Formats: sequence, structure tokens, C-alpha cells
Amino acid sequence: MGLFDSLLGRRKLKAPAPDRLFALTTTAIDLEASHGITSGGAAAIVFQPLASGEFQQIVAEVEEVLRGTGEETGSTVEQHVDDFGYRWTIVRDPDVDDLVVGLNAVGEQLQLAGFGDRLLCAVFAFRDDATRGSIYFIYNYKRGAWYPFVPAGGAQQRNNERELQVRAMLPASFPVEPELERWFPLWGIPI
Repeated sequence: MGLFDSLLGRRKLKAPAPDRLFALTTTAIDLEASHGITSGGAAAIVFQPLASGEFQQIVAEVEEVLRGTGEETGSTVEQHVDDFGYRWTIVRDPDVDDLVVGLNAVGEQLQLAGFGDRLLCAVFAFRDDATRGSIYFIYNYKRGAWYPFVPAGGAQQRNNERELQVRAMLPASFPVEPELERWFPLWGIPI
């Protein structure tokens, strides 16, 4: 960041940290063994699509590779476009490692092609035995950090208390977003 950017109040965003995405693989084992929080067998990477041919080609190629490797690992791939126009590339697989590797492949290719700024987040579905509800672990690409999201029973309500309880269960090595006001809810998650 240069002097001019400092004077104008601009901040340079941190680049996404793929090693932080992989932190979920070991944390998921601990969550299941110690706390009864198990993988829901689905994850998605969310990005804002561009109409450019280059962008569409990269996304199509990566999704084709995911489908090809999915034949070996048992993963399936699908797409969803939400009400805000964001595209969800959804991977379904009972193995958390396969989910992380699949989403990382999509994110990495978009970053290498210069479209990293289009990435919003990665979302992993988990089941909570204690509440019999869902927990989503969300990786914010722009912040390089995770946070739990626990929807409550009603329309667009969340269980903040359970989110903080889950946060307390996570190991210190798991990169959690320290600013609670950046724990953004995602409504209508299609996984």
C-alpha cells in the first residue's frame, strides 16, 4: 500500500489463504469426536459471476475437472444461482477432505486467472447432535477467516448463543474471524 492509498483511507485486502481453508479438515475430526458435530456431506463455494467468456470458460473447466475427479472420490457437483445473482458451486461428498479439496480447486483457479476478487465465501454444512439443527462453517475469502453460522427455527433468525458456544469448541489453531460483526449470516443456503 502506498502513501497515496494511506492518505485516501484505502486498505489493501489480504489475499485469500488456501492453507486456512484446509484447517477445517483436522478441526472436523475433533468436532465430531468431542462434540457430536458431524459433516452434512455438502459444501459450496460462492462467487459473483462475470458475463465474460474467459470467466465462464474457467468456471466450466474447473467444474468439469471436479466432475471427473468426483467419479473417483464419489463427489457430485451442481450449480445454484441465488436471488442476488451469486453462483454456488456445490460439492456433495461424505468426506470433508474431498469437499475441501474440491472447493479449493475452484477458488484457486479463479484466483490464478485474476478473478479472486469475485470469491465471496466457502460454506460447509454440519449437523449438530446437541440441538439437532444445522451449523454452517463459513470461510470468508476476503478476510481469510472462518466463523460458525447457526440458523434458528424462524425466518432469518440465528442462534447467536450457539454460534459462540461452537466458537469456544474450536481449537486455537483454527483461524476464526475475531470481529463478531463480520460473522455475516447467509440466508437460503442451498446445501
